[in-house]
Amino acid sequence: MTSQRKVKWGVLGGASIAVRKVIPGMQAGEWSEIAAIASRDRVKAQKLADGLNIARAYGSYEDLLADPRIEAVYIPLPNHLHVPWSIKAAEAGKHVLCEKPLSLTVAQARSLLEVRDRMEVKIGEAFMVRTHPQWVRTRGLIQSGRIGELRTILGAFSYFNRHSDNIRNVAAWGGGGIMDIGCYPINLSRFIFDDEPTRVIGLVERDPDFGTDRLASAILHFPAGQATFTCSTQLVPYQRMQFLGTKGRIEIEIPFNAPNTQETRILIDDGHDVFGTNVVMEVFPTCDQYTLQGDAFSKAIRENGEVPAPLEDAIKNMAVIEAIFRSAESGKWEKPQA
Repeated sequence: MTSQRKVKWGVLGGASIAVRKVIPGMQAGEWSEIAAIASRDRVKAQKLADGLNIARAYGSYEDLLADPRIEAVYIPLPNHLHVPWSIKAAEAGKHVLCEKPLSLTVAQARSLLEVRDRMEVKIGEAFMVRTHPQWVRTRGLIQSGRIGELRTILGAFSYFNRHSDNIRNVAAWGGGGIMDIGCYPINLSRFIFDDEPTRVIGLVERDPDFGTDRLASAILHFPAGQATFTCSTQLVPYQRMQFLGTKGRIEIEIPFNAPNTQETRILIDDGHDVFGTNVVMEVFPTCDQYTLQGDAFSKAIRENGEVPAPLEDAIKNMAVIEAIFRSAESGKWEKPQA
C-alpha cells in the first residue's frame, strides 16, 4: 500500500485507549496513516505526537479539523462529547470513527444522520471486536448450523474501578457499566443473531455516591431466542461470551479485550456431554483488532464501502440501551425504539 493510498487520520484528544491501543494499532495498518493529533494543550499535543511518531500536533480540535490534509478523524473523547465533535468533524468534511457509545441517547445519535448524508461522509462506532477473526469465525459457524439453531447467548463483562476522578464514574458524562462495557454484549448479540431484540428487561444497581450503574443485568428477547448478560464496574475483572444452540455450544474465551500479544481461542462443543468430552478448540493467530478496524474503515473510505459498525447500527444499539434503563425504572419489559 503506497502512502498516497492510505487514508490520513487525525485524532481528537489523548485518551488512554487512543494512546495505548488505537493509534499504535492503526499505525501498523496497510490502509491507515495517523497524520495528526490534537489536544486543548499544545504542549501536550506535541508531546503525544513526538512519543507516537505523529507528524503534526495541534493545540485545539478546531485547528485539526481545519487541516485540509486530514481525511478522517478518530474521536476517543469522553462520552458526552462524542456527538458534538462528530458533528463538527462531519461539518468539516471529515469521515468519523467515534468511540462507543457513539451517543448518550437515540435522539443524539439520530441527529448525526442529517449531517452525514448532507456532507457525504462516513460515520461509524468503534466496535473493533466485529473485525476480529474470532468473531467473524463464530458468526460464520453459527450461520452454517454448526451448533444447530442458536437459541441463547450468555455474556459477562466486568472490572473494578471506584475512582471518583475516572470518567467512567461520572454520570453526567455518560459513565456507568452499561454505557462502557454492557454495550459490547448488546452489540454482539445483535451481530450474532443478525436481528434486533423485540423487547428487553433490565435490572440496575447504582453506586450510592456516583449515581452510575455499577451492576446491571438484562434479558434481550429476539425473534429466534434470547440473550442475557451481566456487566459491572465493581466486580472481579472477567469476560466471556457463550452461544448455545440445539445441537452444540461455542464459547469465546476473551471476547472483548482480545490481546495483540498472544493467540485467541474459541471452544466448539458438540453437546455430547456436560464434561466437554468432544470440545474442539480453534486457535487464531496473534492479531490487533484495532489495526483491523482501522484498515476496514479506511478501505471503506477508499472504495466507498460500508464501515464495520455504521451509524444506523449505533442508533439501534443505543435503542436497546435506552430500553434497558427504562425497564430498570418501570420494572416491565420495554421495546427498543430506534
